[in-house]
Amino acid sequence: MLYTIMKEKVLEYETIIARPLNEVFDFFSKAENLDALTPPHLKFKIITPTPIPMFIGQLIKYRISFFGIPFYWKTRITEWVPGKKFADEQLSGPYTKWYHEHFFEERDGSTYMIDRITYLSKGWILAPFLHWLFVDKNVKQIFEFREEQLKKLFK
Repeated sequence: MLYTIMKEKVLEYETIIARPLNEVFDFFSKAENLDALTPPHLKFKIITPTPIPMFIGQLIKYRISFFGIPFYWKTRITEWVPGKKFADEQLSGPYTKWYHEHFFEERDGSTYMIDRITYLSKGWILAPFLHWLFVDKNVKQIFEFREEQLKKLFK
């Protein structure tokens, strides 16, 4: 019998973008725009040839570096509802589990976007310590950077 050493973490971020929903969703529907939303120190690179059509089941491969250690990351689009939401799930990569939901809603000409990330650190017995020391801070930094970039891109 396997025992779970650590519970999944769920982080949620709400970003208000002063642009119409169709423009914001169009931006997020292009995987190649992830580069502009990822901190440079992660050395993010999409390996899957672009442009990448988005649909349920689409596989996307990336390379990313955490603390100088390169990882290959493979995700699958598990939900795709244009103008409303989409989700991607890690099939292989730096986490034991990574499920990222993106929700979009237009209010008074602006787009309210919610990112909900459910994840679990690797490290088995050391996972709680590694999460506390590195992982949680790193994930928060990534999404704080993302919010700053979105404000710059959608002035």
